[in-house]
Amino acid sequence: MNQNTFDILIIGAGPIGLACGLEARQAGYSYLIVEKGCLVNSLYKYPLNMTFFSTADRLEIGGIPFASIQPKPNRPEALEYYRRVTDSQKLNVNLFEEVVALTSAGERYQVTTSKATYLARHVIIAIGFYDVPNLLNIPGEDLPKVRHYYFDPHFYYKQKIVVIGANNSAADVALETFRKGAEVTMIIREAELGRIKYWTKPDLENRIAEGSIKAYFQSHLTQIREREVEVQTPTGKITLANDYVLAMTGYQPQFGLLQNFGITLSPDFKRHPYYHPETMETNLRNVFLAGVICGGMDTHIWFIENSREHAVKIIRHIQGQKQEV
Repeated sequence: MNQNTFDILIIGAGPIGLACGLEARQAGYSYLIVEKGCLVNSLYKYPLNMTFFSTADRLEIGGIPFASIQPKPNRPEALEYYRRVTDSQKLNVNLFEEVVALTSAGERYQVTTSKATYLARHVIIAIGFYDVPNLLNIPGEDLPKVRHYYFDPHFYYKQKIVVIGANNSAADVALETFRKGAEVTMIIREAELGRIKYWTKPDLENRIAEGSIKAYFQSHLTQIREREVEVQTPTGKITLANDYVLAMTGYQPQFGLLQNFGITLSPDFKRHPYYHPETMETNLRNVFLAGVICGGMDTHIWFIENSREHAVKIIRHIQGQKQEV
């Protein structure tokens, strides 16, 4: 067999892509995982001090224990765990190699990347949703002061920042930057705070109640300028002095990539990709989805802990096909 030909090619080296690799390896298939960024690229982009919702055991893949000194692991612990899994299991992973095309080649698929061309009988798409931010679509959003990603609070010391959003990311950004000396204002479309970690929400509510963090509910930005922003509130439009805008408005999957591959998406706003729930197979024979990508715009449906089973379903289905032959 040619060295660039595999039984299974997996797109994405996030936790679920790695889980698929572990299952393929255990089943005795030749496989390759290709990732356009670093290992577990989405987790790497998480804020420096982020703590997971889940306990360590629910982030485990392949039955390999995840030891954490905290009740809920943090970003550095997760990165360490997935590196150790990759090394200890000798997973076949190519990093910083972007998939650009998927085409039919008889009984196989040709997968073209930024570095090579591969043939595979089966393809698993396990990409995340952290690369495409949901835009505000307002004047001034392209200014350098506007950030859709947040990493470390120290940068914002003594800065006037606006945080857009009502959920976990916005809550973490608001609290962390406030505690590092930023002047924080939250702009929230809804009438109340959203889905926030239970140990974080009371803290934020108290900071808002005491006025340490200013919050405008049922409000939205209408324009961003170099030194200020305009906000539409229920009582009218106001202007706030501002140094940085942190738009924690969420992210979406790479729908264009799926469409280029030929995978069917629902015609509505949710853009759910088609797949069989028992086999994870898409409308393309022997092309499968795994992980958060399965939810389309509903990025809150699938997480590491409840989509690990996708890897098991896919490999079980592939094994069933082989037995039928």
